[in-house]
Amino acid sequence: MLENLNKLEKLLNSELSSKILNSSIKDDELLIEINENNLIEIVQFLKSNEKCKFKQLIDIAGVDYPQEEKRFKLVYLFLSHENNNRIKLSINFEAKQLINSITKIFPSANWMEREVFDMYGVKFKNHPDLRRILTDYGFKGHPLRKDFPLTGFNEVRYSEKEKKVIYEPVKLEQNYRNFDFESPWEGTNYIKEVKNIEKDGKEN
Repeated sequence: MLENLNKLEKLLNSELSSKILNSSIKDDELLIEINENNLIEIVQFLKSNEKCKFKQLIDIAGVDYPQEEKRFKLVYLFLSHENNNRIKLSINFEAKQLINSITKIFPSANWMEREVFDMYGVKFKNHPDLRRILTDYGFKGHPLRKDFPLTGFNEVRYSEKEKKVIYEPVKLEQNYRNFDFESPWEGTNYIKEVKNIEKDGKEN
């Protein structure tokens, strides 16, 4: 398999040399880093070229790097049954950048791109039906972004009074942000406070 991947890497670097930023082989998979504006052409080449034949799109995965200028990364995973090869395409881009949809090449990308849009807020140009797919219609934000709060913005419950499901701002019953980072050997803050109160009481 490694020999096949080496041949494939050489082929792609030869045929698409000006469009590939970097390539590497790891865990029996070939990773190709490209620019977003070359995505459609490269995906079409991988599917139609006789030496590639990557005819199955496995998944589209998103990654969020909020501190980076190019905040988001998309990784496209393809499989060639005929050649028993796997390849990953990786693109980095800015938060407001539109990404070309590959639904015309791989119809199965329809739901995958909708999931990425729902979870990360990445918008795909020329997508036939770019709506949320995992969250509710009135959902706010994108849950897999690093700046999205773990508790979310709204909570859902059934109201006996109104006899329907309602949305409300999240209300935490406990103060989850009041952490005590003292060493357990030194004693936590609340134990120290109790000891100080007892000590003051004895002295008085």
